[in-house]
Amino acid sequence: MTVVALDDTDSRERGMCTTYVAVRIADRLPDVERLLLVRLNPAVPYKTRGNAALAIHADCDPERAVSIAREELEELAEITDDRTNPGLVVAGHDPGDVPDDVREFAGTAVRDHLEIDDATTLIERHSYRTWYAGDGRGRIGALAAIGAWRAFEDWTYECLSYREPDRWGSPRDVDGESVFAAADWGYPVVWDTVDRGENDPVCVPHTPGPILHGIRGDDPDAVREVARRIESEPIERRQLFCTNQGTDGHLRNGSLGDVEDGRAYRVDGVVASEPETRRGGHVFFSLAADLEGGDDATDDSDRLECAAFEPTKRFRDRVRALQVGDRITACGEVSRGTCKLEKVAVRERVRTERVTPSCPDCGRTMESAGRNQGYRCRDCGTSAAGKDEVALERDLEEGWYEVPPCARRHIAKPLVRGGFDAPTHPER
Repeated sequence: MTVVALDDTDSRERGMCTTYVAVRIADRLPDVERLLLVRLNPAVPYKTRGNAALAIHADCDPERAVSIAREELEELAEITDDRTNPGLVVAGHDPGDVPDDVREFAGTAVRDHLEIDDATTLIERHSYRTWYAGDGRGRIGALAAIGAWRAFEDWTYECLSYREPDRWGSPRDVDGESVFAAADWGYPVVWDTVDRGENDPVCVPHTPGPILHGIRGDDPDAVREVARRIESEPIERRQLFCTNQGTDGHLRNGSLGDVEDGRAYRVDGVVASEPETRRGGHVFFSLAADLEGGDDATDDSDRLECAAFEPTKRFRDRVRALQVGDRITACGEVSRGTCKLEKVAVRERVRTERVTPSCPDCGRTMESAGRNQGYRCRDCGTSAAGKDEVALERDLEEGWYEVPPCARRHIAKPLVRGGFDAPTHPER
């Protein structure tokens, strides 16, 4: 068995897609067993939108694989873009026989940052065959794709349909009604095909690349069937990928005060400030480690700013419904000291609030009688020692909430997949 892996062939402006290059290579290789689509750390600054690396598992001669892959890369990779630096790595062994250090490299590539030298050191150590253009940064993702089969256990599927080349860059012709009907047929095994709240067929991209639509889910036959049910312009080719999409593989368990920019975390805390809607419709609040820890609880080092940005749409209403004192788990990438929320678990809600007491005789709100003097009604002369505690009506239940499909990152796990530690409120 041979593993052929590649990364960084596309361009933000000119299009192309590394998955398409991988399919073209796979078409020329004998006895292909599977294609992997591996999503890497979505926070790295030099990525294109999806930050995907590809691996092909095939029973073929490694030297022949290098030759074929290089021919396709030299023809298709957008190397005229200075930011496109493709890399190819070929390993002449079974994907399950990947060395431990390559397996660990793959895990790091999804949750952390790596340099080109990190990849070249391992490539040389294990005598992997390689090719690259530009600075060869794509070798990082390619080596991660080599190790992915051993590194990850949770796999999903995506069926990608490709346009005829002469249509690339033109508006896509996809029948919207058929997309929503196919999505209804496949749900919940097939997910994130559409966003019903925004009436958006999110499976259809807007980039100038070759993909017509991509269907994701937990069952390979179901994603293929949903793809077949969509009415559209002619399909040039269609390919099923095994992928780590929809797995939350990028999230690491963290604690407030220890998070770093450029990584994604799952952190527990207490809502420490009222959610505030700022210019642009973005919603911000502070998360604290402990509200009952005295003066230390207000120290900025014990707080993390969290944000639900405007593209997360109705998810912002869930965030606005949080109250100071709610205990939550926040998930998302940290950038410039702010956690960009992908999902939130409400663990324990504040159920009461303290309010100024009302006069039992006249019903009017009492006034302060002075510092530490309680409250009194100036008309009736009645008094109260302190504020009353009353039940707080909440329109937010405990459990997990997520951004809608239109705002979902490729690697983020949809709640409909299950396996969460509290009730879920999936978005469709």
